[in-house]
Amino acid sequence: MAIEIRKLFEALRIQLEGKLEAGRQAAVHPGEKGEAAELDWRGMLRDHLPWRYEVSKAHVVDSDGNNSDSIDVVVHDRQYSSLIFKQGETLYVPAESVYAVFEVKQELSKENVEYAGAKAASVRKLQRTSVLIPHAGGEYAPKRPFTILAGILCLESSWKPPLGDAFETCLSKLPEEAHLNLGCALRYGAFEFSLSSTSRPQIEKSTPETALLFFYLRLLKRLQELGTVPAVDYLRYGRFIG
Repeated sequence: MAIEIRKLFEALRIQLEGKLEAGRQAAVHPGEKGEAAELDWRGMLRDHLPWRYEVSKAHVVDSDGNNSDSIDVVVHDRQYSSLIFKQGETLYVPAESVYAVFEVKQELSKENVEYAGAKAASVRKLQRTSVLIPHAGGEYAPKRPFTILAGILCLESSWKPPLGDAFETCLSKLPEEAHLNLGCALRYGAFEFSLSSTSRPQIEKSTPETALLFFYLRLLKRLQELGTVPAVDYLRYGRFIG
């Protein structure tokens, strides 16, 4: 019997939508609703992304002592990069280890898109080190850090139509350092935004039924294109130690 990936992800989308709606109805305070939604999205990504990726809520830090805002969903390296620090449930991860960051909101809106863009910029502005990578035949040159992916994950959209012209205009007006590559409004569709130096920005969108599958496959493709994170210069993180 053939397995239809589209149907499997449609079932997963319905399941995730139910969890997000239940969390929204059960929680009394907006903060509680946000925390429940973050857990649901992080759980979905942690369950389905390849094992090389870890998914956490975290602050991102750099070797100069700078740190980002708290980020709802950080996709970071599990295999080659160590966590810098963990205090209870609060994680601090090195900027070099980060592949992607996402903000979780109840709905897509101009305010929330701009907020997610500002969070992305707070991560992208951090310094990232890169050192030689030893291998059996010698050494690989330090890898040039890539542009960290960013996006927004929601249940609803406040725009009418949900992913129409007003949404596209808002997305396109974000500064380059704040642009959002991917996003999902689970009930209405997902999007991928592509910057190009030779043409206008490209925005591709899914149907509501394929929202989760579209987002997941586009995220996998983008992560695949990034390859492996640069090797961290851990000594630079310790250079302030006496």
